[in-house]
Amino acid sequence: MATETITAEFIEALPKTDLHVHLDGSIRVQTLIDLATEYGVALPATDEAGLKKTVFKDRYESLAEYLRPFGYCCAVLQSELALERVAMELGEDCQAEGVRYVEVRFAPQLHVHGHMSTVQVIKAVARGLQRAADEFNARAEVADGREPRFAFGIICSAMRMFTEGFSEYFAQLIHAHSYAPAKEVYRHASLELARAAVLARDRYGLPVVGLDLAGEEAGYPAGEHIDAFQFAHKNFLAKTVHAGEAYGPESIFQAITDLHAERIGHGTYLLDPTAIRDPAIVDKEAYVKKLGQYIADRRVTLEVCLTSNLQTNPQMKNLSEHPFRKLRDHRVSTTICTDNRTVSNTTVTRELQLAVEHFDLSRRDLRSILIYGFKRSFFAGTYQHKRAYVRQTIDYYNEVERRFFSEKASKG
Repeated sequence: MATETITAEFIEALPKTDLHVHLDGSIRVQTLIDLATEYGVALPATDEAGLKKTVFKDRYESLAEYLRPFGYCCAVLQSELALERVAMELGEDCQAEGVRYVEVRFAPQLHVHGHMSTVQVIKAVARGLQRAADEFNARAEVADGREPRFAFGIICSAMRMFTEGFSEYFAQLIHAHSYAPAKEVYRHASLELARAAVLARDRYGLPVVGLDLAGEEAGYPAGEHIDAFQFAHKNFLAKTVHAGEAYGPESIFQAITDLHAERIGHGTYLLDPTAIRDPAIVDKEAYVKKLGQYIADRRVTLEVCLTSNLQTNPQMKNLSEHPFRKLRDHRVSTTICTDNRTVSNTTVTRELQLAVEHFDLSRRDLRSILIYGFKRSFFAGTYQHKRAYVRQTIDYYNEVERRFFSEKASKG
């Protein structure tokens, strides 16, 4: 069995990526407490045990409930110093378990107010991640090229929907457009974010590598954000979209067609005909078959988050019911991610362990998943630099694998 040879120690030693991790969902619990005390934010509990019982649960009733803890996290991330600290700590937490490349996503507009613009928000997060990268990359084994460096990119998330009380920016936007339908307000916010993301990259040289669409899918179609993603597309900014997480395959279809998505966040229901809700789709089996072939043929990568999916889908009783194995069997490009390290109480190493244990992954499977993480990244650099970085990572992966399994052989 694959689980007999793939140990947690081996997985942790391997170079890994996390292409789908939310900044505000990955704040250290103690840091949340510290910042809440500093900024006068009321929490349901004032100690880690209490917060893990009341806020950060093992299971949630729905995606909507899963998103509630973010209200507390966003509330304490309303200053540049707080954003920089949390970003730096996230970088350090990734490094501690062997993640060498991370794409941190968040919704900058949730942190914008009268004293902090969208670009300032992005700058603060970039500074924190860069501090973590500089310290790690100064290590002798990294500086001399024996090991791959720690690198990162930033993905700006547009919101499918928002409520007035969640941030000052959205409250003002809602009032300014009180005459307009909600979808027009969402459209305006997303387009404004896309413009700011491109500006941050092109004028200020910040490592903004992609645009995302996040938030509850049901009732908030991706089509309302076409203008923003078309702007990103025309300005060579990569696109990833949360789709098929709590809605059907048609949500994924809209993401890859209307929004030009090159990766899909979650994609859990890609191959599930019973999840289709559009009454216009009559032959559901044929629809998912064609969609699955389209996704696989174009190597649209699914950012799979196992623990998160289990938490937000009450009908999924355990991971044996997760479609990950089916996705792999259909040769769909997949990579394993955390989604939210704190909200889901997980790490990349743990997510990979779960995949190995529940889906009987071989070392070849594991290698494919990890290497595809690097290859399908939105890497902030030239194509030549990315190729060199991926090549170095593969070489290092091979070295770690030889070390673990040659040692085991010699001991045997």
